[in-house]
Amino acid sequence: MSEHLYRDDAYLTEAAGRVVAHTDQGGVVLDQSLFYPTGGGQPGDKGRLVWSGGSMEVATSVKGPGQEVVLVPAEGARLPDVGVELVQHLDWDLRLRHMRMHTALHLLSVVIPLPVTGGQIGAEKSRLDFAMEAPLEDKQAVEDALNALIARDLTISEQWITDAELEANPGLVKTMSVQPPKGAGQVRLVRIGTEGEQIDLQPCGGTHVARTGEIGRVRIGKVEKKGKMNRRVALHLV
Repeated sequence: MSEHLYRDDAYLTEAAGRVVAHTDQGGVVLDQSLFYPTGGGQPGDKGRLVWSGGSMEVATSVKGPGQEVVLVPAEGARLPDVGVELVQHLDWDLRLRHMRMHTALHLLSVVIPLPVTGGQIGAEKSRLDFAMEAPLEDKQAVEDALNALIARDLTISEQWITDAELEANPGLVKTMSVQPPKGAGQVRLVRIGTEGEQIDLQPCGGTHVARTGEIGRVRIGKVEKKGKMNRRVALHLV
């Protein structure tokens, strides 16, 4: 099982590691992972592994069996041997854009208070799908409300609850298509705002900025109809 360093500190950009396995597909598993694996609509991290006498570009990161994080090498890259001690270097610019986008999407689900049917985070464009029969009456008003929340520089924090507590509070889950991972006994909740002035609270395993002010201004892009009861809202960083 990989220790998830990204979960303890989303701002960590460099860390030691030791190779504990190679996968049958040619991936690398470390004892602790700086890299976030693809999941929950957030792409896996990229970066580089460096060890004495070699290096490997990490093309992406994916989930392996159990709690493993598998680092996928760039095509033709040399893999470090099992047991090798190395240094992990994160593609920080990419991670930060994903963090800004991810937190912005949580806020978008606040200003459009409808069930979320899907979503995808990208460095250049992200989107949420909503169970929305009628088109947005005023897209500019939604964009203004979203930027107003961002400008409040709200804090982002986390807490953990049990699977049973989540089952007793189904309203915490906004996403209809992706359910939070259960079975490990605990579920991570991400809060925007304080307990006394809470803007949003929902299960999420992804990485986020520490304050909404770090997102910067955003722009609502296309709003596309994707079925009778579904509309896709695109989001761009300005």
